[in-house]
Amino acid sequence: MRLPDWFRERVDPLPPESELRVSTLELFFDLVFVFTVTQLTNLLADGVQRGRPLEGALRVLVVFGVIWWMYAGYAWLTNAVSPVRPARRVLMLLGMAGFLIVALSIPSVFDGDGLAFAIGYLLLIVVHAGLYAQATSAIARVIPFNLGAVALVGVASLLREPYNYLLWAAATVLLWGSPYFIGQRGFALRPAHVVERHGLLVIVVLGESIVAIGIGVQGLHLGLELGLAAVLGLTLAACLWWLYFGGDDEVRAEHALGRAEPVRRTRLILGAYFYAHIPMLLGIVAVATGIKKLIGHPGDPLKLAAAVTLAAGVALFLAGNAWFRGVLGIQDNRLRIAGALLSAVTIPFALWSGLAQLVALVALVTAVVVLERRRDRERTAGPSVDGRTGELLADG
Repeated sequence: MRLPDWFRERVDPLPPESELRVSTLELFFDLVFVFTVTQLTNLLADGVQRGRPLEGALRVLVVFGVIWWMYAGYAWLTNAVSPVRPARRVLMLLGMAGFLIVALSIPSVFDGDGLAFAIGYLLLIVVHAGLYAQATSAIARVIPFNLGAVALVGVASLLREPYNYLLWAAATVLLWGSPYFIGQRGFALRPAHVVERHGLLVIVVLGESIVAIGIGVQGLHLGLELGLAAVLGLTLAACLWWLYFGGDDEVRAEHALGRAEPVRRTRLILGAYFYAHIPMLLGIVAVATGIKKLIGHPGDPLKLAAAVTLAAGVALFLAGNAWFRGVLGIQDNRLRIAGALLSAVTIPFALWSGLAQLVALVALVTAVVVLERRRDRERTAGPSVDGRTGELLADG
């Protein structure tokens, strides 16, 4: 049977780098991915609730590791193959169906739904490979690693603890380490699209912490204490947003990527937008989990596991953001690293109340933002003249 022409057409020439923007279909795709983030939050919260936070954290790490690799693969795909024709849109929607199956299986992925996860993931791989092959033959080097990971996950669904965890961990290591075996040649990436796509993703994932507030207050009377906790939860999310978007990091990132030759650009994108975004996104998951656990009874002492999860979430985001900036050559991240280390100091506040720890974390991140802004303002003001800050007088 002969396929219609619109289903057989090759990829169109993409517009110049400055004109390639994130499409609405990509944003739609990201909303399905963010549902997987919501499921990961529930998975971590379940581990905290059962008194097994380390097991919950391990589950989130290995599941996220496998999912994040494939999300990044689709972000690179749409950077090379614009989803403008009906055939490509249909295939992208099919990939979204794969992500939905993956997301729905997450709550019980270690308790009987591992095979469903593997089937959804296999669908993601097939669609990704079929579309990406239109742009570059380099995708052939990636496919064996993707298939190897899905095979490990499928076999893990048949095994009991701890062997299933070992295979999940092996799948994560296989995927995360594959760029060192695949190499970075053959993937021409456009900086503006990469920066915009990941920035939009961070915004949408930050919305997960807002969703956690909404879920936590369901069925409760909105009194002063609960309202204050909700506003502080929003404030903490806003502080994390400010760290990522409040300066000119996106512009500087785009310039750094634009100056690099293609292979080095790919390495920078791997470092900054794949590896460094892992702690940032996991940090948001942990923050959302902590807020979800405290929001119902903000005035009560918070369980140690929940307090550690909340503080660790802020620390991970700060550390990941410093890593991201460092890879791209955006220097002087000392305040962000210090903030990551000091996040642990807020844990004792939870012995008083969850609200107290939330106040302490908001104060900490706000201090990082304010001090950085003051430092940058002093630098741009120039050296002092006659004891005053200002521009040097021109000589002659």
